[in-house]
Amino acid sequence: QLQLVESGGGLVQPGGSLRLSCIVSGFDLDKYTIAWFRQAPGKEREGVSCVNNRTGRTFYEDYVKGRFTISRDNAKNTVYLQMDSLTPEDTAIYYCAAEEYSGYSCNTAWDYTYWGRGTQVTVSS
Repeated sequence: QLQLVESGGGLVQPGGSLRLSCIVSGFDLDKYTIAWFRQAPGKEREGVSCVNNRTGRTFYEDYVKGRFTISRDNAKNTVYLQMDSLTPEDTAIYYCAAEEYSGYSCNTAWDYTYWGRGTQVTVSS
Protein backbone atom coordinates (compact mmCIF):
# COMPACT_ATOMS: atom_id res chain seq x y z
CA GLN A 1 0.00 0.00 0.00
CA LEU A 2 1.43 3.33 -1.07
CA GLN A 3 1.81 5.77 1.85
CA LEU A 4 3.33 9.17 2.42
CA VAL A 5 3.89 10.50 5.93
CA GLU A 6 4.97 14.06 6.63
CA SER A 7 6.84 15.17 9.74
CA GLY A 8 8.94 18.05 10.99
CA GLY A 9 6.31 20.72 11.37
CA GLY A 10 5.99 22.92 14.40
CA LEU A 11 6.05 26.44 15.77
CA VAL A 12 8.88 28.71 14.69
CA GLN A 13 9.57 32.42 14.96
CA PRO A 14 9.68 34.64 11.88
CA GLY A 15 13.06 34.34 10.21
CA GLY A 16 13.52 30.83 11.53
CA SER A 17 13.90 27.50 9.77
CA LEU A 18 12.27 24.10 9.66
CA ARG A 19 12.97 20.95 7.73
CA LEU A 20 10.01 18.83 6.71
CA SER A 21 10.32 15.18 5.82
CA CYS A 22 8.11 13.06 3.62
CA ILE A 23 8.71 9.36 4.20
CA VAL A 24 7.24 7.11 1.55
CA SER A 25 6.46 3.42 1.71
CA GLY A 26 4.87 0.87 -0.56
CA PHE A 27 6.64 2.07 -3.69
CA ASP A 28 10.08 2.86 -5.03
CA LEU A 29 10.74 6.54 -4.52
CA ASP A 30 12.93 6.68 -7.62
CA LYS A 31 9.89 6.00 -9.80
CA TYR A 32 7.81 8.89 -8.50
CA THR A 33 7.89 12.64 -8.75
CA ILE A 34 7.27 14.18 -5.33
CA ALA A 35 5.71 17.55 -4.65
CA TRP A 36 5.00 19.70 -1.62
CA PHE A 37 1.80 21.68 -1.22
CA ARG A 38 0.35 23.78 1.56
CA GLN A 39 -3.00 25.04 2.70
CA ALA A 40 -3.44 28.00 5.00
CA PRO A 41 -6.62 28.53 7.04
CA GLY A 42 -9.39 29.85 4.83
CA LYS A 43 -7.32 29.56 1.68
CA GLU A 44 -7.08 27.11 -1.18
CA ARG A 45 -4.30 24.61 -1.37
CA GLU A 46 -1.29 25.89 -3.29
CA GLY A 47 1.85 24.36 -4.69
CA VAL A 48 5.22 24.86 -3.09
CA SER A 49 7.87 22.77 -4.81
CA CYS A 50 8.56 19.47 -6.55
CA VAL A 51 11.44 17.24 -7.57
CA ASN A 52 11.56 14.98 -10.60
CA ASN A 53 12.39 11.33 -9.99
CA ARG A 54 14.52 10.76 -13.15
CA THR A 55 16.60 13.91 -13.32
CA GLY A 56 16.40 15.45 -9.87
CA ARG A 57 15.24 18.63 -11.55
CA THR A 58 13.36 20.89 -9.16
CA PHE A 59 10.61 23.47 -9.37
CA TYR A 60 9.70 26.22 -6.90
CA GLU A 61 6.78 28.57 -6.74
CA ASP A 62 7.86 32.22 -6.77
CA TYR A 63 6.76 32.85 -3.20
CA VAL A 64 9.23 30.29 -1.80
CA LYS A 65 12.02 30.55 -4.35
CA GLY A 66 15.34 31.31 -2.68
CA ARG A 67 14.03 30.37 0.76
CA PHE A 68 12.94 26.74 0.42
CA THR A 69 14.99 23.81 -0.85
CA ILE A 70 13.62 20.43 -1.85
CA SER A 71 15.80 17.33 -1.89
CA ARG A 72 15.35 13.59 -2.02
CA ASP A 73 17.21 10.61 -0.59
CA ASN A 74 16.05 7.57 -2.48
CA ALA A 75 18.00 5.23 -0.21
CA LYS A 76 15.98 6.49 2.74
CA ASN A 77 12.74 6.78 0.77
CA THR A 78 12.52 10.35 2.00
CA VAL A 79 11.98 13.75 0.44
CA TYR A 80 12.89 16.85 2.42
CA LEU A 81 11.74 20.44 2.32
CA GLN A 82 14.21 22.81 3.97
CA MET A 83 12.43 26.04 4.80
CA ASP A 84 14.46 29.11 5.72
CA SER A 85 13.59 32.75 6.36
CA LEU A 86 10.08 31.77 7.31
CA THR A 87 7.37 34.41 7.55
CA PRO A 88 3.88 34.30 9.07
CA GLU A 89 2.56 33.95 5.50
CA ASP A 90 4.17 30.48 5.40
CA THR A 91 1.84 29.26 8.14
CA ALA A 92 -0.11 26.34 6.74
CA ILE A 93 -0.55 22.60 6.73
CA TYR A 94 2.11 21.17 4.45
CA TYR A 95 1.43 18.08 2.38
CA CYS A 96 3.61 15.90 0.22
CA ALA A 97 2.23 14.15 -2.82
CA ALA A 98 3.45 11.62 -5.37
CA GLU A 99 2.80 10.81 -8.98
CA GLU A 100 4.43 8.48 -11.48
CA TYR A 101 5.50 10.78 -14.29
CA SER A 102 7.80 9.75 -17.12
CA GLY A 103 9.17 13.17 -18.01
CA TYR A 104 12.29 15.03 -17.03
CA SER A 105 10.88 17.93 -15.05
CA CYS A 106 8.04 18.59 -12.64
CA ASN A 107 5.47 21.20 -11.78
CA THR A 108 3.08 21.64 -8.89
CA ALA A 109 0.32 22.42 -11.39
CA TRP A 110 0.26 18.77 -12.46
CA ASP A 111 -2.05 16.19 -10.95
CA TYR A 112 -0.80 14.09 -8.04
CA THR A 113 -2.61 10.95 -7.03
CA TYR A 114 -1.08 10.01 -3.69
CA TRP A 115 -1.13 12.33 -0.70
CA GLY A 116 0.04 12.40 2.88
CA ARG A 117 -2.06 13.70 5.76
CA GLY A 118 0.00 16.81 6.33
CA THR A 119 2.07 18.48 9.01
CA GLN A 120 1.31 21.85 10.60
CA VAL A 121 3.78 24.70 10.25
CA THR A 122 3.12 27.82 12.31
CA VAL A 123 5.30 30.89 12.01
CA SER A 124 4.62 33.32 14.81
CA SER A 125 6.39 35.42 17.41
